[in-house]
Amino acid sequence: MRGWPVTLTEGLVGLRPLRIRDAATWRDMRVRNAEWLRPWEPTNPETPLFRSGLGPYMGMVQTMRREARQGLALPWVVTYQGDFAGQLTVGAVVWGSARSAQIGYWVDRLVAGRGVMPTAVAMAVDHCFFTVGLHRVEANIRPENTASRRVVEKLGFREEGIRRRQLHIDGAWRDHICYALTVEDVPGGLRARWLAKSRQAFPRSSSSP
Repeated sequence: MRGWPVTLTEGLVGLRPLRIRDAATWRDMRVRNAEWLRPWEPTNPETPLFRSGLGPYMGMVQTMRREARQGLALPWVVTYQGDFAGQLTVGAVVWGSARSAQIGYWVDRLVAGRGVMPTAVAMAVDHCFFTVGLHRVEANIRPENTASRRVVEKLGFREEGIRRRQLHIDGAWRDHICYALTVEDVPGGLRARWLAKSRQAFPRSSSSP
């Protein structure tokens, strides 16, 4: 895939490719954040995300890296002050006349609310549009997941309606709200727009989250 692998940074926030040796850190963080993340995670018996064993995490890392080599995904670790702070994956990449993808993300509860994820999403979207060559990026989020919805709403994603019973999550088929951006929506880049908005909201702060 053009533009992959790549590491991106903005202030204290970074995106770097997911590595095999991240599996243990990923597992430990998911177990610690289990109750916070469980209501929003797809139910997948083959990959129990909150089990303490390392095997499922190794398998997921290997799968994501293979999909990245095939041009089907961009699996990043989100870092904050250089430390593992969450994950962001651009997946379900479709080429041809669609050139679209879906973005998903989660962040460690300890750093939530610091602007980490909006900054990470903005960097990822810009990279997808202006380097990889995608045209459309979607984020599908449960209506009840107000924290994740705030991320895309802050960034100006367009709400496009409900996808009924889209994914099996937390024991049932759940509706999701579809949010989307196309490259025409952010001609000057999403990161620049987000940073300008952040400076207006917090004029005394630096550009770092």
